[in-house]
Amino acid sequence: MKSFADAYPEPDILQRCVAKLPWRHNIALLEKLKSPEQRLWYAQQTLENGWSRDILVMQIETNLYQRQGGAVTNFERTLPQPESDLAHQMLKDPYSLEFLTLSQDTQERELEQALVLHIRDFLLELGVGFAFLGNQYPIVVDETEYRMDLLFYHTRLHCYVVIDLKMRKFEPSFSGQMNFYVSAVDNLLKTPRDERTIGIILCRSKRRTTVEYALQDVYKPIGVSTYRLKQDLPEPLQESLPTVEQLEMELNSAIAVIETQQDEE
Repeated sequence: MKSFADAYPEPDILQRCVAKLPWRHNIALLEKLKSPEQRLWYAQQTLENGWSRDILVMQIETNLYQRQGGAVTNFERTLPQPESDLAHQMLKDPYSLEFLTLSQDTQERELEQALVLHIRDFLLELGVGFAFLGNQYPIVVDETEYRMDLLFYHTRLHCYVVIDLKMRKFEPSFSGQMNFYVSAVDNLLKTPRDERTIGIILCRSKRRTTVEYALQDVYKPIGVSTYRLKQDLPEPLQESLPTVEQLEMELNSAIAVIETQQDEE
């Protein structure tokens, strides 16, 4: 309580977000963050998104504050205000996909299937408002079928969101492919009630200037971001995450306890 009082000396703190959080959430904010600005930001995000304490801690440890709004986009030119600001803040860079266990030589289709298998975790990382519509989503143009990796609808921005997955660094040709997908969705799926479709290219790495040049003359709203797998995380954070073997051991132990209790009954 003394630490709480020292951290928030302002008299109006009872009217702010930290006073509306459970005590264990506030303990996590005090223990893991030194910056008052970041504490208030995470507290507000917790209220808006309904995070549990464990989710709050995970977001702090994966540095969501620094990652939010970090993607390179052309939204300022292609979307009206304030929609462009909201869309930009929707994107992160990098996206934290440490909940996946993938090898270095994983193919894009395997990454897509892993994200679909762990769709709840992926939706949590994407943020509030994303509704999953499908993977390998088909669109037909000139009697030719094309398939988009992942298709979502954003309930706050009221628009379709196309996500294209790449297992390598960004290349300028990626923007042309995404521009085609966004145009097709705008013409084939979008209704007058929907806002402009947004495209997100998720790649292993990117060079900012290359991305800016690739998007410079593109008039569909597209953002480019990177993702971080478990093996890409800093060593201290990797050590804090359980391995597959540890999870299997814990599961087997839990099963053994249940079986013992059933035998005793």
